[in-house]
Amino acid sequence: MPAEIIMPKLGMSMEEGTVVEWLKKKGDPVKKGESVVIISSEKIENEIEAPEDGVLLEILAEQDETVPVGKAIGYIGQTNENVERSQSTTTIKQANQETATSVETMKPIEIDMKRQKPRVSPAARKLALEAGIDLNSISGSGPNGRITRADIQKAIQAKRSDSGFQLKRKPEIATMEQKPMNQTGVTVKAITGMRKVIATRMFTSLQQSAQLSIHMRADVTELLEIQKKARANLIDEQDVKLTITDFIAQATILALLNHKQMNSIYQDEHIHIYDSIHLGIAVALENGLMVPVISHAEKLSIREISRKIKDLSLRAKEGKLESEEMKGSTFTITSLGAYGVEFFTPVLNPPEVGILGVGTVTDTPVFVGEIVQRRSLLPLSLTFDHRVIDGAPASKFLSTIKDYLEKPYKMLV
Repeated sequence: MPAEIIMPKLGMSMEEGTVVEWLKKKGDPVKKGESVVIISSEKIENEIEAPEDGVLLEILAEQDETVPVGKAIGYIGQTNENVERSQSTTTIKQANQETATSVETMKPIEIDMKRQKPRVSPAARKLALEAGIDLNSISGSGPNGRITRADIQKAIQAKRSDSGFQLKRKPEIATMEQKPMNQTGVTVKAITGMRKVIATRMFTSLQQSAQLSIHMRADVTELLEIQKKARANLIDEQDVKLTITDFIAQATILALLNHKQMNSIYQDEHIHIYDSIHLGIAVALENGLMVPVISHAEKLSIREISRKIKDLSLRAKEGKLESEEMKGSTFTITSLGAYGVEFFTPVLNPPEVGILGVGTVTDTPVFVGEIVQRRSLLPLSLTFDHRVIDGAPASKFLSTIKDYLEKPYKMLV
């Protein structure tokens, strides 16, 4: 009997997942444990392995289609073996049929309301918008009548037969797409999975908030000395190696306790100010960025914060984070210091109203009184939502972080 490839549950709150890419085609042989499809939920991507040896008999969910957790997205079995839907799939199918029957008995106005909101994948919706395709005129071929990208592409091809049809795109984009397809030296890669989620969130962040960035330098010469001494004294404790990031996180937490309005989110035209600090720490990956969250960070010592940052960062890079560990942040820290960047403009992690960007430490000659000394300066960039916070209180907040970093003993008492 063919084995189902099931949409897995990647986190406690996950209810559906999206097919990012099929690594095998229908009819391809597969071995048990071999990756056959990549799926995603929010920013988490996972490869699903074949449950047994055989052939990929059927693909039920195409790329970009969203499928409920627990539902089959494909079948693996032996060549020419008939696919018999499992009880879980049958139950879902029967439920959909019952829903369809109930819709047929509705009043005409109720049916029209349903038709005004067709089920459509995000990629299909975007393509339809660009091409000027009316979604209500499309019959979806996906699960439960969901409109897929392939459906939109068919509609575009059909309309192209009309000489008056043109894609409703910006002229410069249309010009780019009209270049000959046989050009060499060009690689075209679809935006999918994590990269697609990041692209959407960042674009939405810039479009739906009033972002402003301010910059300061903190003299961390004394902090670096304390860090060196702390690491030397804690050399026997393998899991405690305090980094500059650990101290920056501690300084940020203390500053947020003193400037509570910065520890907030803007949602549904309301400002939600939090007593507890849920600190997001951005982690760079090969194919994107993750922001795991340290919950109730104000209750942790700097040692505990250090352990949390290392643990979350490691599991983020290994793809072992749960979706719940990337939710609920009230403020985020992101760093480009490892890449030699000084000042930059971080983009808000919505719906947060503040994000701190950290640059690379640079040794600089500085006047201390009448004497020029070599000092280590740390660039800090704060982006905030001007709808919630004005420049003066945001500057005070950043000054408080700077003060803690320049007087590190205040973080340890």
